[in-house]
Amino acid sequence: MGRLPHKGDLLKSIEGLCQENGITLGVFIALGAVKSARLAYYDQESREYRGFAVDEPMEMVSCTGNISLRDGQPIVHAHLALSDGKGRTISGHLMPGTPIFACEIFIQELLGEPLVRRHDEETGVPLWWRG
Repeated sequence: MGRLPHKGDLLKSIEGLCQENGITLGVFIALGAVKSARLAYYDQESREYRGFAVDEPMEMVSCTGNISLRDGQPIVHAHLALSDGKGRTISGHLMPGTPIFACEIFIQELLGEPLVRRHDEETGVPLWWRG
């Protein structure tokens, strides 16, 4: 449990926290606010992530995700739901480039054999594999 640095990149800060603490398998939730956001959705037809920007301060209604390994390093897969000053929400797959205003995080490390992300031919996305 803790907080992430003001103006830090949300995704990179979570991954850095995992690297610093040797967390290779886990789940997390985070709350707070961001200065702006970079999100994406996965286009199943083209098999590509389509990015979009939210260029205003937003409240983090929910940020949830998991931690596994990719290329031997902890990798975070997270989805972020945001709310503006009028209560309108927007959400998607969290991408690098989301500066933190304030963020509190709870990480639950899981024990056991780490899950490894590898390309899945059927879906086109990196999914979990054992070992």
